[in-house]
Amino acid sequence: MVAAIMGFLPSHLGFLRKSSCPSGICDSMVLKQRIRNRRVGIFCRQQMLPTNCLYHGQKDTGSLKVYVISDLHTDYAENMAWVRRLSTVWYRNDILIVAGDVAETYKNFVVTMSELKHRFGSVFYVPGNHDLWCRREGGNYINSLEKLRALLDVCAELGVETSPRNVNGLGIIPLFSWYHKSFDREKDVTGVRIPSLEMACKDFHACTWPPELSNSDVALAHHFDMMNEKNNSAVDEVHKTNFHIITFSHFLPRQDLCPEKRMLFYPNLPKIIGSDFLEARLRSIHSKNGNGSACHVFGHTHFCWDAVLDGIRLLWLILEKGKGG
Repeated sequence: MVAAIMGFLPSHLGFLRKSSCPSGICDSMVLKQRIRNRRVGIFCRQQMLPTNCLYHGQKDTGSLKVYVISDLHTDYAENMAWVRRLSTVWYRNDILIVAGDVAETYKNFVVTMSELKHRFGSVFYVPGNHDLWCRREGGNYINSLEKLRALLDVCAELGVETSPRNVNGLGIIPLFSWYHKSFDREKDVTGVRIPSLEMACKDFHACTWPPELSNSDVALAHHFDMMNEKNNSAVDEVHKTNFHIITFSHFLPRQDLCPEKRMLFYPNLPKIIGSDFLEARLRSIHSKNGNGSACHVFGHTHFCWDAVLDGIRLLWLILEKGKGG
């Protein structure tokens, strides 16, 4: 589970210096920038945060706060308990971005999103791979696409946003995505025995797809990317009314947001983490070379990351607490 917070930092934490690690991998990090009259900060939550005190700082009613969370995995009881311990008062005027992998079961997904919507003023969501697993759904869904439709329908019922929207002068754009093997362009590790993707990744067994869609090529990644086409008009409206835009996805837009294979426990990980379609789409939104306020948040890999690549700041921050994977 991860929790990243954009907004004024709690006073007892202060700002951490940006990591000088060339790979962009950090145990904790902070992005601080000025957006008009708003200061934005992003940081990791304490590893052992007291259950009765999830936010220590005084509430600053004069700033817009955007909280970002990913990979909650609330099928684990301790992760669900963490969600339920969040204040029902402090975040009522704030925005929450949920970048996928909320829960494996539909029941836990609905409970989790209901709890979050009860606590935050606006909640945005994109699906992750775990959200679309069907193995524990008792045959309620023909395939993972049918389950996806059910998740999006319940989001609409709960008031959770899955489409682009302007919130108090800030544009937030969810981007649907899925991974494809050809995303990986790094030379494979040889000389050691490496389990196949089918053995290492439960998606190949827990997700089910129509015959025309498969993880073996780009079909799935292209299908999910095309789901964003229906939001083109909404994206245009966001551009007209907002200079500052946050896009977010579950999967990665670039392979250089993942460590080199020689550093990975599972060297074939890059084959199941990202999409070239996603990179092209977010570049079309933020413009080819990005701008000073361009920001994209992603989840999935559980690697802390804070990097500016071709003018866009890309972020993934992990919380070393709870379970999930």
